Amino acid sequence: MAVQKYNARDVIFQVENYSSPGTWVTIAAGAITTFTKSEEEETTPTTTFGSAGQAESMKMEIGKSLQLEGFRLRDPATGALDPGQALVEGLNERLGPNSLSGFRYAHTTDTTWVVWAQARVSLGDQGGGNNDEVSWSATFTRSGPSTTAAKP
Repeated sequence: MAVQKYNARDVIFQVENYSSPGTWVTIAAGAITTFTKSEEEETTPTTTFGSAGQAESMKMEIGKSLQLEGFRLRDPATGALDPGQALVEGLNERLGPNSLSGFRYAHTTDTTWVVWAQARVSLGDQGGGNNDEVSWSATFTRSGPSTTAAKP
């Protein structure tokens, strides 16, 4: 079969429960309207007199982040947040080594997860206007390498 486009809406995002390591909680698909994966790099110049005026450099460090944007979900009867969003918001409040937790994502048809065993989170702005639903966003920044894990 030839390669083809696939739906962004079919990507699943999970955060590891920092209170129960090894337990993964899905961030509700109904909370997400868009995601963006970004890559950064740090370079060092290696230009010398022998470079004859041509810039030279090497990549020394790579970083990855993934931003989720959408709506804040809560139970109208209890006020409880979506369990995945609640974990993300809790992780946002942690500091030092406790600020790191697992994050993983995969398309529904993938056989493996992309796993960031250590990631920190930064919440984005929340709010809305008169006729809006409350917005929600979070950026996960990888700390260390990516790995993979088989999906059940």
